[in-house]
Amino acid sequence: MTSSDTLNVSASIQNGSSAVPSEAGAGLSSSQAAAVLTQDGPNAMPDTSAHLLRNALSKFWAPVPWLLEASMVLQIALHKYVESGIIAALLIFNAALAFVQEGRAQATLNALKSRLALNASVQRDGVWKLIPAAQLVVGDLVKLSLGGVVAADVHILSGSILLDQSMLTGESLPVEAGAGADTFSGALVKRGEATAKVTATGTRTKFGQTAELVRTAHVVSSQQKAVLKIVRNLAFFNGAVILLMGVYALTHSMPWSEVVPLFLTAVLAAIPVGLPATFTLSSAIGARSLAKLGVLPTRLSAVDEAGTINVLCVDKTGTLTANQLSVTSVFPLNGFQENQVLGIAALASSIGGQDSVDAAIRSASEKKPASDTPKLVTFTAFDPAKKTSEATATDARGQAVKIIKGAFATILTLSAPDTQASEAANKLERQGFRVLAVAFGPPTALRLIGLIALSDPPRGDSASLISELKTLGVRTVMVTGDAPETASIVAGEVGLSGATCPTGPIPASVKPEDYSVFASILPEGKFDLVKAFQKSGHTVGMCGDGANDAPALRQAQIGIAVSTATDVAKSAAGVVLTEAGLSGIVAAIKTGRVIFQRILSYTLRSTTKKIAQLLFLAIGLLMTGQAVLTPLLMVIVMITGDFLSMAFATDRVRPSETPNSWDIGKITAAGALLGLGFLAFCTAALAVGRYRMHLDINHLRTFCVIAIVYGSQAITYAVRDRQHLWGLPPTKWLVMSSAADMLFISLLANRGIEMSSLSLAVLTSEFLAATIFFFILNFVKVPIFRRLNIT
Repeated sequence: MTSSDTLNVSASIQNGSSAVPSEAGAGLSSSQAAAVLTQDGPNAMPDTSAHLLRNALSKFWAPVPWLLEASMVLQIALHKYVESGIIAALLIFNAALAFVQEGRAQATLNALKSRLALNASVQRDGVWKLIPAAQLVVGDLVKLSLGGVVAADVHILSGSILLDQSMLTGESLPVEAGAGADTFSGALVKRGEATAKVTATGTRTKFGQTAELVRTAHVVSSQQKAVLKIVRNLAFFNGAVILLMGVYALTHSMPWSEVVPLFLTAVLAAIPVGLPATFTLSSAIGARSLAKLGVLPTRLSAVDEAGTINVLCVDKTGTLTANQLSVTSVFPLNGFQENQVLGIAALASSIGGQDSVDAAIRSASEKKPASDTPKLVTFTAFDPAKKTSEATATDARGQAVKIIKGAFATILTLSAPDTQASEAANKLERQGFRVLAVAFGPPTALRLIGLIALSDPPRGDSASLISELKTLGVRTVMVTGDAPETASIVAGEVGLSGATCPTGPIPASVKPEDYSVFASILPEGKFDLVKAFQKSGHTVGMCGDGANDAPALRQAQIGIAVSTATDVAKSAAGVVLTEAGLSGIVAAIKTGRVIFQRILSYTLRSTTKKIAQLLFLAIGLLMTGQAVLTPLLMVIVMITGDFLSMAFATDRVRPSETPNSWDIGKITAAGALLGLGFLAFCTAALAVGRYRMHLDINHLRTFCVIAIVYGSQAITYAVRDRQHLWGLPPTKWLVMSSAADMLFISLLANRGIEMSSLSLAVLTSEFLAATIFFFILNFVKVPIFRRLNIT
């Protein structure tokens, strides 16, 4: 095709069609394309986003909502409509909080579509036209031009282009592609023009297969597992206690009018109603804090997960490195200096183009200017067939000289043999550098004047990041699609010491401590590596920037996309860094550990209370022959205790120095031991009220409610810090919540609202008893936490 033909095609494409025939054939007809489109489907990713209504309804389908819903039904059956309404309000509040907070931060896979080009230049019915990329089909002829995104997997028929495939393969260097080469959907054309035939579309493309891995990748968050295990443990324990209480009630001929309320009260006492809401609220507060630091969580569970990771897999290109080529070293020859070699090479480099090699050489030359550089006369851009770029110039004496820059093997054939240059080039290539040679001199007597080694340099903060992660107890491993030699060099520069995994399939039993570098890894290899680490019991974080990282980003407990990441990577990740640099990773880990400690405090308190409350009901039944709490009183305890204590989400805590883990067995054991102390306190209060004060059953119930609420406050301040009481002061929100809790229940008890009234003197005595209980509990907790290794 001539220059004028090319101009005509370009102009007609802008108008929507062209009658210029393709040099590679006539392409498909509209009817042929329509038939293939019907068979294969559009060149797009399937919509996998959750339906809004289904997502909302899912908040009512979990263990805690099930218990609340069962309690609500029982209340309605007993015609207790007020109590049922209160429980319904608690249920809706829990669901609404989770739905709203997750809705604000949750990323979907819609960005997978946006990586495909919006339009494509295609030949249909013998003419060139622009069509939506989603309408491309296998067999179409497409035009690939400078600045465009390849819209499908294609086989190049004619022409020559420079492709940036780093977002797919992890290779930092652009690649030349000419007739006979294949390239993939999502690659960026940085130079040249070519005609190609579409070989795969949609999910069948290399990009689509990566997207499908992203869609199917899934790992249950440790937070979700924690909630389920806590509810499970409490359900087993409390179910056994309720069963024993039922047996007692039946064997002692209690009337059904008392048995059913007793059963309902026991069920309400066993529900950790505020647990899911507190998890969500704590994570939401952490997400807002991270956003101010340039870290955007795309799902709330990622905030908590950040504090638990003990292995961080890091991509090289664009993550540890700047994804920007630079001149690493210059090897001058034949009496030339470094700055002279760079200056002469810069003359054979394009200005203002998208060739990263030429840009790197010109940048290095500007930093080391030479005074005697020849004056440029003409420049010939890089020719993929020759693998060189050329320039003509005049030297200081006005004589014509020629400059050729390109692959070492090519330049060597144009100049005199040079053993020293060959040895230096081989050494640099073994180290993973891309080596260019520069020939200079009269057109008939060119000689080799130097070698230029290029590499993708590490980010300035990469080494300090890895060092700080090590102090935090997080092991870092490099996972890259680049060559082992190049990866090893970068690993050494950023402080990753250790072996490089041999190329080939990832061993199923591989562990993070086995290797520090995994190179020549395909997207599915990164995905498999993350799964292998998880299988060996590790909590894995994955940091990357390209579509080739997306499956692993989604599979990891927390995926981290850097600020320059593709839309695909950002959509797959749990955390996106919105500012340049990697300091956000450390910020996410530290914030995650703060959030973990807050949730841990609430979980300890909730477990302690739920175990003690149910046992207290059983002991009360044995001591009085009746239920010492009614369903309404238990609902009041739930409101004052479970929801006001969500202020734990704002409390000051000590972030741990090592990765956290949800050891539910130890947490349950700690809750049980502290619960025995709480049970002793409540039982003592019941004994005093019944045998010393001789209260009737209604006043005794009020007395017991006050003991539970006041004692719960003692537990709150005892478990909020794993050390003694003179540790971190509580936040004003926690103090205000406690004050509101105690004032509310005290007002109801003193005024006799929904319960029998008690005097201020009696309430004061219970408050003093709870204070003494707090000091005792504060000293007992330290050996318990130390013994169970809860920090």
